[in-house]
Amino acid sequence: MMLEDLRTISMLDWLENDLLLTINTCELASSDASFRRYFRVQSAEGQFIVMDAPPDKENIAPFIKVAEFLSAALINVPTIFQQNIKEGFLLLEDFGSQCFLDQLNDENASELYQTALDTLFKMQTNEVLQRSDLPVYNEALLQRELALFDDWFLNQTLDLQLASSDWEAVCNYLVNSALEQPKTCVHRDYHSRNLMVLNDNSPGVIDFQDAVMGPITYDLVSLVRDCYIAWPDDRVDAWVNASYEKLLAAQLIACSPSCFKRWFDLMGMQRHLKAIGIFSRLHLRDGKSNYLKDIPRTLNYVISVCKRYPELTEFGEFLQNQAFTELNNVYPFLMDVAKPKD
Repeated sequence: MMLEDLRTISMLDWLENDLLLTINTCELASSDASFRRYFRVQSAEGQFIVMDAPPDKENIAPFIKVAEFLSAALINVPTIFQQNIKEGFLLLEDFGSQCFLDQLNDENASELYQTALDTLFKMQTNEVLQRSDLPVYNEALLQRELALFDDWFLNQTLDLQLASSDWEAVCNYLVNSALEQPKTCVHRDYHSRNLMVLNDNSPGVIDFQDAVMGPITYDLVSLVRDCYIAWPDDRVDAWVNASYEKLLAAQLIACSPSCFKRWFDLMGMQRHLKAIGIFSRLHLRDGKSNYLKDIPRTLNYVISVCKRYPELTEFGEFLQNQAFTELNNVYPFLMDVAKPKD
């Protein structure tokens, strides 16, 4: 049925002896960039997902809290049927196995992304979420995230050093842009792997436990400049412009289109630098090397943004001329995504 480690034995004991479910099959459904695992169980009582979050490594309380907030805001998140906080197990509604990334193509992208953008707008405008006591995405957190890029990617993966004064200037530029934006509910991982294609009330939204109150462009750039799939600039611009108009009409922003685009670009760069650092850490520390293949695409996003803003020109040249070259030397098999052209 599955490899029986101590966690799965404890999980099955909870399901069968505490919840009195008759388990027919139990298979690993997925694992993510954290220590959480998800199992799909077939039982006489129905089909469910079980989250396995070891208490010494993961805290499931934020997942439960944010799920309550989002559900109250009519965002389609998995129902939590049962919880075992002490042992770190949740019995969840099963949204199936088809995420956006599995389904997206040129023909259906507009339709699927419109459902995701509509759900995002609902999150940004819902009064329940706006009044919630979610943590605030503050300067310290933004700086810690950026440090992941310098530490795990530049230093540990590529053995490169960027002058501390230059790196500090880049970080401050990005953080200041993030902090000047209006704040709204931010999922923090609103992308194609965390949006499930459903027959009804699609998309199903998962992996939301890290939600905060933060910059209004954060989830938008996570979605349309996804680390796992890239779209042409004209298509991205159309999605951004449509979102700008809706947010402006809802009086959530009062800025010019160029200001909003600048916020969007720089927020994306902050997020993508963080993601590159996390992908590197997952490889070096956790042995999850499948994320390496997403680094070139994500680094291309960063370099493209640097070319649009004079304050980032030197940093962009460093990334293009040194980081991409060294990445090719260390991991030449990653270069299916070409080095950006001058």
